[in-house]
Amino acid sequence: MNDPASSPPTFDPALFAGLDLLTSAVVILDAEGRMAFANTAAETLLDFSLRSMRGQRLSSILVNGSLIDELFVDARRHEYSNKRLDFELQRPGRDALQVHGIVTVLPDDPRTPVLLEMQETDQQRRIDREERIHDQSQINRELIRNLAHEIKNPLGGIRGAAQLLQMEMLTPELSEYAQVIIKEADRLQSLVDRLLAPHRRARIVGEVNIHEVCERVRSVLMAEYPRGLAIARDYDASIPEFRGDKEQLIQALLNIAHNASQALGARIDAGDAEIVLRTRVGRQVTVARARHRLALELHVVDNGPGIDAEIRDRVFLPLVSGREGGSGLGLPLAPTFVEEHHGTIDFESRPGRTDFRILLPLP
Repeated sequence: MNDPASSPPTFDPALFAGLDLLTSAVVILDAEGRMAFANTAAETLLDFSLRSMRGQRLSSILVNGSLIDELFVDARRHEYSNKRLDFELQRPGRDALQVHGIVTVLPDDPRTPVLLEMQETDQQRRIDREERIHDQSQINRELIRNLAHEIKNPLGGIRGAAQLLQMEMLTPELSEYAQVIIKEADRLQSLVDRLLAPHRRARIVGEVNIHEVCERVRSVLMAEYPRGLAIARDYDASIPEFRGDKEQLIQALLNIAHNASQALGARIDAGDAEIVLRTRVGRQVTVARARHRLALELHVVDNGPGIDAEIRDRVFLPLVSGREGGSGLGLPLAPTFVEEHHGTIDFESRPGRTDFRILLPLP
């Protein structure tokens, strides 16, 4: 038989239902420091479900768990009843987060002596950056359309004039010069067509399985890079289907993943390049200033050199590329397609790890 004293306490979920409406993460620890309750915001922040965390020590699922242990021990010694502090939350396999924490001792219930509330301090910065990316995307869309149309008309005239000149040329040297003009005009025409193509195609909305999207992108990359690049799956099978344009999402994800693979050139040559396609369900998530009960988190994580600090604020602008020979046309299209689905796109980057995250509201 199990010893009741060593079993994690059980609680009526209805007692804590209101905590799921909070945007801040709330964790309740029992008298032994084990997880008794975590609201949906805490599940998202910690990247663990309450079902898998219940009965475990919170410190055991964090890289810097000793800090939590120290806070809990101080609380048990009644050294404070309420304490506020800023600290770094280090989750396995994820970027560290700066959070503001409030530790409260609950003396009225011996089963649940400590309540820990956590709020990301960089949340406002992330929202501001999402809005900046959205504004850039809107500007990009208009700029691309106007610029492409302005280029297209005179380009046709230049090519036609070059063809007429070529027919009148009497020497091979002069004819070759005219041919250069024609070829360059064709190259620019191809570039203009690539700029306009995503805006010409009508949206086709249907039921989308995000893992089918990921598998399509994965198969394309594996065909292009059969050796030296590992493409790992880290899928949450519980994510439901949703309404969307499957081809647009494939193109957006492919643009991001292809950009990552191009940045991994040196590691591909060395044979240790990796891209991870990760899906998660976010709960009580803010997407484009609107609160959603559920959202899809789609991550593309690579172990490349990171995005150059000089272009991080401009990475979604057209014709901006951190790679020699890059066109700078792939990433600017991704926010356009994501915003068609009322979502947002953001990234975190440092040497050795770049994580692009797409957030899409779920029904």
